[in-house]
Amino acid sequence: MLDHGLDTRAGRLNDRYRHHAATEVLRRAVTDPDLGRVALVSSFGAESVVLLHMISVVSPGLPVLFIDTQMLFSETLDYQRAVSARLGLTDVRVIGASDAEVARHDPDGTLHQVDPDACCNFRKSLPLEAALSGFDAWITGRKRFQNGQRSALDFFEPEAPSRLRVNPLAHWRPEDVQDYMIENNLPRHPLVSKGYPSIGCAPCTSPVGPGEDPRAGRWRGRDKSECGIHFIGGRMVRGKVSA
Repeated sequence: MLDHGLDTRAGRLNDRYRHHAATEVLRRAVTDPDLGRVALVSSFGAESVVLLHMISVVSPGLPVLFIDTQMLFSETLDYQRAVSARLGLTDVRVIGASDAEVARHDPDGTLHQVDPDACCNFRKSLPLEAALSGFDAWITGRKRFQNGQRSALDFFEPEAPSRLRVNPLAHWRPEDVQDYMIENNLPRHPLVSKGYPSIGCAPCTSPVGPGEDPRAGRWRGRDKSECGIHFIGGRMVRGKVSA
């Protein structure tokens, strides 16, 4: 059940920063006592460099959590190291399932074919939940234009039982993202130029054709659009793998 105190805090923060620009929302989020201990969660994907750059300007020592699912494109791993070094991010934490957990749940590396929700759960959701246990709030790159459950996204969201989520780019349009990258001369993920506007794990991400939704290449052909690290109605989207 949603903590009403948490809901109240989110509402108070949204009222406080409703008319602020993304950079100011981020700048204040890392110091506002109503948020407490804050981390940025980044996939180092197609648009991640925008928030990473903002953090490098506002608070380069802020913890950045990067989930290595052990199924990422090699280009993503290279990009993560290069961007972290270029922006001077000093506390990037690579998290993920342990070798023992991989051996237990997915010994032959085929779980994503039969149960992608379960694969996402143990490779992404559970490691992230463990890493976030020491924080009161986390920053995401989600935006309203990304459709579905994100269409009414606010800057601040309650996440039961006790955390807040911060979405500084919630109101940005696709062109705002591109303009920011150009204006700040930020490096692009190498797969974007190869037709990957949204980048996840290699086995579950395919190129997107002209006119397709940018996320059409994620879990193509399946009734799935989120990896499970985000919450719906205060509950994490779980697969069948037990904790």
